[in-house]
Amino acid sequence: MKITVIGAGKSGLAAALLAKQKGFDVFLTEKKLSDECQEAFEVIQRENIDFEFGIHTSESLQNSDLVVTSPGVHPENEIIKLAERKNIRIISELEFAYNFLENPIIAITGTNGKTTTTTLTTFILNNSGKKAISAGNIGTPLSSLVDKIDKNTIVVVEASSFQLDRIEKFKPDVALILNISPDHLDYHSTMENYISAKWKIFLNQNEKDLLILNADDNELKKAAKQSRGKVAWFSLNPVDYGIFAKQGKMIARLSDNEEVIMLFDEIRIPGIHNAYNSMAAVLAARAFEIRNENIRDSLMAFQGVEHRLEFVRTINGVDYINDSKATNVNATWYALSSYKEPIIWIAGGRGDSNDYSLLDDIVIKNVKCIIAIGEETDNIFNHFSSMKRCFKESNLVNAVVRAKEQAQAGDVVLFTPACKSFDMFINYEHRGDIFKEIVKEL
Repeated sequence: MKITVIGAGKSGLAAALLAKQKGFDVFLTEKKLSDECQEAFEVIQRENIDFEFGIHTSESLQNSDLVVTSPGVHPENEIIKLAERKNIRIISELEFAYNFLENPIIAITGTNGKTTTTTLTTFILNNSGKKAISAGNIGTPLSSLVDKIDKNTIVVVEASSFQLDRIEKFKPDVALILNISPDHLDYHSTMENYISAKWKIFLNQNEKDLLILNADDNELKKAAKQSRGKVAWFSLNPVDYGIFAKQGKMIARLSDNEEVIMLFDEIRIPGIHNAYNSMAAVLAARAFEIRNENIRDSLMAFQGVEHRLEFVRTINGVDYINDSKATNVNATWYALSSYKEPIIWIAGGRGDSNDYSLLDDIVIKNVKCIIAIGEETDNIFNHFSSMKRCFKESNLVNAVVRAKEQAQAGDVVLFTPACKSFDMFINYEHRGDIFKEIVKEL
């Protein structure tokens, strides 16, 4: 059987190596030049995998029985369209790896909060004596775990819409959808397509499986009607079955009785969005019979993930916070709502049909001034300049310097872009790292 792998990033390389390990005839095609993917290029050569760099040719699909595509490959890419015309089966790396795994799987998706909830769920499980590992969109391809971990290890998968879009049999024991708001429409074209991709996380589940949904998200109420598995809810309001907030307490209603898990104020990571993320992670952990005291200890100890409301340093009484992972308006809304102190907001990057009006109320309430950068500079400035003092800066260094000038003791300088990073940076991690370097040099 011949397998063509599209893309030499982490996922594509891991899929190619797994296919080779399993005895398939493998060909890898990558549009970037080899010197742009030097590490992958060296690995592919060492493993004697056939390849092409710098172009996708029709020869890469010659005699191919299966295409495994990387998450970043656009569905309108010519190599994808050619494979479709040839009626070659196309699946994602997530789907490919799933065929070789026997481990219990928790799969987590949603527009925002995936990485935090994936990391937190894994932390709770490990902190409670279980074996667990994070994988998927979080940075470790599922393919790289095949035959490398104990079969009892729980795999907590962060699943993006790109990865889910091309699954066929992928069936997690626990599926979790945090929220749905417009994102990645340049890839999915329509909101309907985006939602459809997210829904695939539970479509193969049966009555033995669990689907965890946000009861406060209207789109997710519709998902429950399509589920064949048991549905558990998390919410800021009481639910019939699940976890919810009541009088500042996290309450579990998973039987006839209500259990108090902990006070929300005891959760170490701040913000209403992290209250949601924590409730979701708790439900996933409870599915594996984790005790409440272990859950409580874990939530009190968990410090969050890099680039998400990450404290950098305090200068002259001003806290500097890195929230580079906020690549859309919804994520930034949660960030802006997480602080009681006046906020100096640094925003901007590459937009994705951003609707900044969704932030108007929280900006009026919590933001002191706004500093705009990147391709969205004019859009951000023009939208908010009538309600708050706004500045335009040509780069992130100037923006941080401007923020320092405007900030007073007791303020928070919050870098929460509400935009993608690709106009000025490699990715959101690179953007966040640069922000932290700038702040540390102030």
